[in-house]
Amino acid sequence: MPLIQRRDNGSAVVDFCLVMVVLVPLVLGIMQVALVLHVRNTMTSAASEGARHGATLGGGSDAGAQRTRQLIAASLADDYATQVEAYPSLVEGYPGMVVRARASVPALGLFGPGVAVEVEGHAVQEVTP
Repeated sequence: MPLIQRRDNGSAVVDFCLVMVVLVPLVLGIMQVALVLHVRNTMTSAASEGARHGATLGGGSDAGAQRTRQLIAASLADDYATQVEAYPSLVEGYPGMVVRARASVPALGLFGPGVAVEVEGHAVQEVTP
């Protein structure tokens, strides 16, 4: 009884290509979400710290915005620190400082259309005792 040989040559390449068509976009999508979350969390922290800095005695809107720009530039890049604004506002009924920062996170941090990120930091104004 003769053995029938199967022609499986090249089937591993086809399987690899079919799996990669699904796997590569999935991994790149996870990396993009991780990058956007990292940028958002870093900018939120910087905006909160900038608001606290601007709400201290002797501080102000300019000091809060400048501190936020410094922290964002040191943590991420100068491109993310271009749209920062600070202004006095009420924070849960108390006088305080709000710092708002906006940036666009490009695809995988390289180029192309990006995801818009907007964050705010709030702090209650320090008063003299």
